[in-house]
Amino acid sequence: MNKLTKVGCSALCGSLAAMSTAYAGDLTVTGSAEMTYTSIGTTVNGNPFGMASAVSFAGSGELDNGWTFALSIAEGDGVAYSATNVDIVMGGFGSLNFNQGNSGNGIVIYDNVLPTAWEEAHGAGLSGGVKTVAGIGTSDNIAYRFPKFLGTEIQVAYAHDQGTTDTADKSSKSIANETKRGYDATVKINPSLGTEILSGLNLYAGASSIEVHNGASGEEDKYEGVGAITYALGPVEVGAMWSGLYSGVQTGVHSYKNHGFGIAFNVNDDFSVSYGEYQSRKAGYDNTTDVGGPEDRKIEVQSWQAAYTMGGASFRVADVKADNVLFSRTADQRATIVSLGLAF
Repeated sequence: MNKLTKVGCSALCGSLAAMSTAYAGDLTVTGSAEMTYTSIGTTVNGNPFGMASAVSFAGSGELDNGWTFALSIAEGDGVAYSATNVDIVMGGFGSLNFNQGNSGNGIVIYDNVLPTAWEEAHGAGLSGGVKTVAGIGTSDNIAYRFPKFLGTEIQVAYAHDQGTTDTADKSSKSIANETKRGYDATVKINPSLGTEILSGLNLYAGASSIEVHNGASGEEDKYEGVGAITYALGPVEVGAMWSGLYSGVQTGVHSYKNHGFGIAFNVNDDFSVSYGEYQSRKAGYDNTTDVGGPEDRKIEVQSWQAAYTMGGASFRVADVKADNVLFSRTADQRATIVSLGLAF
């Protein structure tokens, strides 16, 4: 009896070992917490203290042919599910990414690549209501990245129903709006040509097209585009970007154009400062739309920022000024945001 039991154990252990070898991989968990204090000019803030937390799970493995795969699952405040993406790296064949809408694919990844000490000028706590490009990045999508060659990275992405997110396995999902398929393409070029002086130069471009089917309103397909240039030399990095979007609507404002620039200076490995601006302007509207004067057609956000890192802790501060918030000349605001971030 005992002998048979031992044989059974050996057989079982051997099977488990074989299974472990076949499905070898790694799983890691990382997280962060952030506490902020926000003061917005004369606006009644209520409670100015805020907190955010996030936990991310990352798994990886390798196939027999050398291809690798990676899974990431993000959870936000209160352990709320955020998004999942699976990345399959196929060596010289490029990579495939299946994404549930965490803004990791399409032109949204280049919507604002300006250098900054902390956040985008409009992302530190006072956005002003600016317009940005998103494409299919916030929807369930599939993206293919071509193998990198001569400093060039190209990606194409596809969403079957732009707007849907977090579709469970063995199921389908749709969203009750007029948008359907979406297509994005992006390119990033580092034309260093093997020279040190050009190694910090990066060029970005991207375009998006989203099908719209709504005969009743006469809406047209949506189009978005973005372009940017950044250059880093020593401790200094500068950048400029341009973007535009056409919403396809036939009444009201249908087009916007944006422009921004930024400069960041790394004082040392731990301390950095930056200044950035972002402008969003109404560029298209029908003849029946009252868009007001010049101030009612442009939002401008300016932000000074500083960040200091000490191990797993980061102390950040931003001074943000927004003119013509939500395209209203009577709505200028100013905010100061202080943040303590902890990573683990």
